[in-house]
Amino acid sequence: MAEAKEKKAAKGDGGGKEKGGKKGGMSDGKLQKIELRLKNKYHKEVAPAMKERFKYSNVMMIPRLEKVVVNMGLGEAIANPKILDSAVGDMVAITGQKPVVTKSKKAISNFKLRAGVKIGAKVTLRGPKMWAFLDKLFNLVLPRIRDFRGLSAKSFDGRGNYSFGLKEQIIFPEIDYDKVDRVRGMDICIVTTAKTDEEGSEFLRLLGCPLRKQ
Repeated sequence: MAEAKEKKAAKGDGGGKEKGGKKGGMSDGKLQKIELRLKNKYHKEVAPAMKERFKYSNVMMIPRLEKVVVNMGLGEAIANPKILDSAVGDMVAITGQKPVVTKSKKAISNFKLRAGVKIGAKVTLRGPKMWAFLDKLFNLVLPRIRDFRGLSAKSFDGRGNYSFGLKEQIIFPEIDYDKVDRVRGMDICIVTTAKTDEEGSEFLRLLGCPLRKQ
């Protein structure tokens, strides 16, 4: 009887572990599926098109995505530090990654700001989370903006990197409008290996970024 109970308990423990592992695998699988959709588009469509247009002699010269940086400035957190907690919660929901809280580097008396005060939050996305975020941003989030006619094509930095701002975080589907305490904007920077703005612009267009034609 004792041996039978021990075997039953061991079997129960094994089943519980297997079930938990399976659940975690499903979550990773969903992220992998989103990643492959945009990444496959890059390898099958974007990279060959870029190589043909710009006549790259080496495949390593074809532009690639390096990272995506999402930054939210919170000047009002100087007077009300609790605002920072809700902003961090919004960024976790939007990006799927815990942000780094940024602090002021120097004191500015006109703004009643001291050095070392928490005034913002920043997330740097790479790998699967970067691909998933951009896929969602290009195909779901930006089209939800009222009277959206595309992003400005003049916001490149001269080295193929693109930055733009969003006025409201509520355009992201993860944000529950009823639970929002305040509408906040954010800056998004897409960092690529492109050498020029022309290459960076064409690269993002092919990837699905809705840039306005000049």
